[in-house]
Amino acid sequence: MQGGRKPGPDHPITIAPAGERVVVKLDESVLADSRDALILKEASLNPVYYIPRADVTMDELSRSDTSTHCPYKGDASYFSARGGAARDVAWSYEDTFDHMLMIKGYLAFYPDRVDAIETTARD
Repeated sequence: MQGGRKPGPDHPITIAPAGERVVVKLDESVLADSRDALILKEASLNPVYYIPRADVTMDELSRSDTSTHCPYKGDASYFSARGGAARDVAWSYEDTFDHMLMIKGYLAFYPDRVDAIETTARD
């Protein structure tokens, strides 16, 4: 998608391979387990892990009706845990601006809405 604000000195965004294994857990279920996660650092916000959809247990999630727009990244869709365990635990930029294509289709999880986001050295 064209348009959007481009990151710059006033609002920097960097995306790089996380270089770690990232595991996301909720209610004793593993929602994600990836050795290919990305880490996004945006301005003064906390870093966020973005996990490839192939490494997420999508059967444990259902799309919610929540959506948001970021002027830097694009349009985000949200996912809740199946069975009502937790609402909007993850989001995904499925329609990113062209300068954010690296995270298109990846999922990120809210640390305070899941039980754990654990990182360890990649095997």
